[in-house]
Amino acid sequence: MSNAPFLKMNGLGNEIIVADMRGRADRVTPAAAVAINADPATRYDQIMAIHDPRTPGTQNYIEIINSDGSLAQACGNGMRCVVQKLSAENGQKHFVFETLAGILTGDEREDGLITVDMGKPRFGWQEIPLAEEFFDTTGIELQIGPIDAPVLHTPAVMSIGNPHATFWVEDDVWSYALDRFGPLLENHPIFPERANISIARVVAPDHIILRVWERGAGLTQACGTAACAALVNAARTRRTGRKATVTLPGGDLVVEWRADDHVLLTGPAELEFAGSFDPFTGSWSREQQVA
Repeated sequence: MSNAPFLKMNGLGNEIIVADMRGRADRVTPAAAVAINADPATRYDQIMAIHDPRTPGTQNYIEIINSDGSLAQACGNGMRCVVQKLSAENGQKHFVFETLAGILTGDEREDGLITVDMGKPRFGWQEIPLAEEFFDTTGIELQIGPIDAPVLHTPAVMSIGNPHATFWVEDDVWSYALDRFGPLLENHPIFPERANISIARVVAPDHIILRVWERGAGLTQACGTAACAALVNAARTRRTGRKATVTLPGGDLVVEWRADDHVLLTGPAELEFAGSFDPFTGSWSREQQVA
């Protein structure tokens, strides 16, 4: 088939490719995903592939692909990029999408920021999932470092469409070698589907500082679902209230865990450039430069 159009975008520096696969029967292959990421110009954290809707009442089915070619269930920063692209295309402000994580909604606000309803968090060990039973997932037995002096320990774990572990620290989140610990923890046997690993410091009841090792992508400037998990985990362990600013290396996101149990993620999206690519091989060309 012919090449598919794409937009290179970012959400707070979380690098996103929005691939327009509507009207096509093919998909982005894992080999193509890896090949696109190998080019510095198109290096990304997630591909958001927009497909025709599969379920009545939704605008599109969104397939989310990590930079290693694996599938992801959810990506909050990527969903904001999708909303911005489609809103610029048709003027619509409210969208309903289907993903592997279920039905998600997104809204472009008057101020240009985008809010995505990420759905309800899941706390049961089988829902996350974990490889063994933990009655209380606000702090599971997992650590890095010596038994008597662990560097990181007792994370709160949950799923917001994908599995997350949030480790709490009292000092600078940058003082931890997340590039070294991240791969070990992501692939720890306790996480049968791997996990996103975060280091979080609560600096106020409404402010969290966060660094993230993203499953299938590695260190990232921002991760929307990790920000959601950090706020929810902080609120359920009484470290914060149910709404907070989450500061990541790329900037700030606002997360609210509403009384109806839905988690709302608000932040920006930015367009970098447009191009087209071969979903089978990953070869691509730039079509226009966006200032």
